[in-house]
Amino acid sequence: MNDATPIVVSLPDEAATIQLGEDLALALRLGDCLALSGDLGAGKSTLARALLRAIADDEALEVPSPTFTLVQSYDLRIPVSHFDLYRLGHASELDELGLDEALASGICLVEWPEMAEALLPRDRLTLRLEHEGHGRIARFEGPDAALKRIRRSLDIRKTLDGWGYPTATRRYLTGDASVRAYETIYRADGPATILMDWPRQPEGPAVLDGKPYPKVAHLAEDAYPFIAISDYLRGIGLAAPKVLEADVDEGILLLEDLGADGVLDAEGKPIPERYRESVACLAYLHGRPAPRDLPAGAGRLHHIPDFDPVAMTMEARLLVDWHLPWKRGNPASDAERQEYHDIWQALISELTTAETNLLLRDFHSPNIIWRAQEQGVKRAGLIDFQDAMIGPTAYDLASIVQDARVDIPAPLAETMMADYLALRHGQGPFDEAAFLKAFAIMAAQRNCKLAGLWVRLMQRDGKPRYMKHMPRTLAHLATALRHEALAPLRAWCLKAGIALPESGALL
Repeated sequence: MNDATPIVVSLPDEAATIQLGEDLALALRLGDCLALSGDLGAGKSTLARALLRAIADDEALEVPSPTFTLVQSYDLRIPVSHFDLYRLGHASELDELGLDEALASGICLVEWPEMAEALLPRDRLTLRLEHEGHGRIARFEGPDAALKRIRRSLDIRKTLDGWGYPTATRRYLTGDASVRAYETIYRADGPATILMDWPRQPEGPAVLDGKPYPKVAHLAEDAYPFIAISDYLRGIGLAAPKVLEADVDEGILLLEDLGADGVLDAEGKPIPERYRESVACLAYLHGRPAPRDLPAGAGRLHHIPDFDPVAMTMEARLLVDWHLPWKRGNPASDAERQEYHDIWQALISELTTAETNLLLRDFHSPNIIWRAQEQGVKRAGLIDFQDAMIGPTAYDLASIVQDARVDIPAPLAETMMADYLALRHGQGPFDEAAFLKAFAIMAAQRNCKLAGLWVRLMQRDGKPRYMKHMPRTLAHLATALRHEALAPLRAWCLKAGIALPESGALL
């Protein structure tokens, strides 16, 4: 179907209108202008109120009619400006109401758009509500991308209906640096659950040997790996969300809700006990034989890929592909690229004999749920592991000790390292020196990747918020480069103009 095809939704009663408003709240994005039209009594106010309360996640939110004030603003997860143009004296007055400014920072909901139609954005969404028998119909028209988002939200609603959740309340939970998004699903007769929205993506351009980046870096392209790893982790006594329902073809999963507590306090600072228990969880995982093939449901088997030299190199290359041009204003020269490549080939060869096991890949604060009611390693709930690979165990420890999202005080980082090493020694023979060397190399590889990824997310994907992590990432890279094995990379960074802190903590 052409995504520009109008969307028509039947609304048999007011409850359906409210539900449409809630579903629409999950589809709208910053910069969207929704022109809402219909006769008196067609349900515009009902839908607008439901949409605003859903974005606010507040059923009691006061939503006064802006008929007399002409505009009512809401400082929500995404700011919303609710315009009512019924009493607009002249179309030119719209400029005075600040429509352009409101669109630059949020969403605009415009009732009675006919009063200033020529001044509204050309790429606006239109929603017309019309009476039909005892109910209504809603008709959406607009840009392809916006209609695609709405269609996706409505498809999720149909899937929930099919799973026996016809009256479930959906609320935005979070998004991440990938294409995945998450919702909390509430129902009257059961516990809350988590919905993972993971739409399939078109294959991107080839970056190596005719393969796109996700295939070279072994990123999961559907939900089967998540299902397989979740079952495995639960099976060995760790806490991971149980998959309750799954439509892998559509990329929609319903998951057990492990809770809302994380490993940070109200001020965003690390809670030592929770970080230390997370490290204990990691040591527990690394003390078990690494699996290779896991059942993934529907008669499928998931083969866990290796974190191979090609994938390591491709990720590390993000530094020269994205960070260096952003920092210097000009791309790396062929000679710089070749030297960087050669350095990483030598470093990766040093990992040939490194200890390997299952890598969760993004083992850091956003992906750990604290479960105070549990005991031992089950207190650390794991929620992001679909890209798991087999590779140097040091990688995941570097991910949590050098948390990319939060400052870890040096004493806590040192304690976490000591905890992990002690636990691993307690499990049997363990080559600590070799592990620490692998730790430095993996920490450098991860931070080279992140230094480029933050820029790529800003420049290519329109997600600038991750750039706030750049100073911390470069500090972590400086720390890793203090290991003697990283001397060639440290020299290359200095020569290339990578701005690193003067010193870092030695771990």
